[in-house]
Amino acid sequence: MPTAQTVSPSTADFSGLWIPLITPFTADTRAVDHVALKRLLAHYRQTGIAGYVVCGSTGEAAALSKQEQWEVLETVLEHADGLPAILGYSGYNLQDALAFVRKAADHPLHGLLVAAPHYIRPSQDGLLHWFETIASAASQPVLIYDIPYRTGVEMSVQTLQHLALHPNIQGIKDCGGSAAKTQQLIADGQLQVLAGEDHQIFSTVAAGGRGAIAASSHVRTEDFAAVIRLISSGDLAEARAHWKPLVPLVSALFAEPNPACIKSALAQMGLIDNSLREPMMPARQAFAMDLLEKQFATA
Repeated sequence: MPTAQTVSPSTADFSGLWIPLITPFTADTRAVDHVALKRLLAHYRQTGIAGYVVCGSTGEAAALSKQEQWEVLETVLEHADGLPAILGYSGYNLQDALAFVRKAADHPLHGLLVAAPHYIRPSQDGLLHWFETIASAASQPVLIYDIPYRTGVEMSVQTLQHLALHPNIQGIKDCGGSAAKTQQLIADGQLQVLAGEDHQIFSTVAAGGRGAIAASSHVRTEDFAAVIRLISSGDLAEARAHWKPLVPLVSALFAEPNPACIKSALAQMGLIDNSLREPMMPARQAFAMDLLEKQFATA
């Protein structure tokens, strides 16, 4: 049975490193591989992570049915050994979103990661209505997922500041593409800011961000967790020493559309089959293989 507990929005803490967990598939039928998923959970249990983000973009949630998403979540909650889980949601139909977050209330979640409605490209007032309506219906704290290159819509600083006033909205996964916006949100202190672009982990946390949701941290997880921990404790020199070899690794793992390279790396480690759901394709065999071999050799 799940051992994690639903947290109150007023006490929610999203500090540290969160892994946006990939969804493993079987090689033959591309069904969700729950055996491999349990293997991944055991692998990451003692790596210093804060917890998991389930069914995000790295988890290929767009290729999963709603039933599959709930089944993945159940497996994670049952085998995460008490580590908390955040559940992702992405869509463009408000009634579907409300049904989703109401069903999520039946699960012991640390939070919900909610993206702006994709394809619709609403106004800022439309974004306010979307997030405030969802947050008011949710039983768990909400993290805003600001990622305009996926959703097609920019969220202004003013919109985010207004949303921060909602008692259920506690943080943001920041993929907004603006260093100035990131710094302003951190300076305001109203939202817990998590780096969502892996190359920006060091700069975001050093500026006062709480942590990161980092796909690259599927590999050399302990080092990514150490970077955040060391920056937060003020040991910047040691943090830089851990961060320097991770920079080329991040580039390698995003050499092709995510999570193709991450799944290839995890397959090399013997943790999963290198399977994705169409239209996602496996990474080409030549993708930075020599770099990844060096990374594994020094991990």
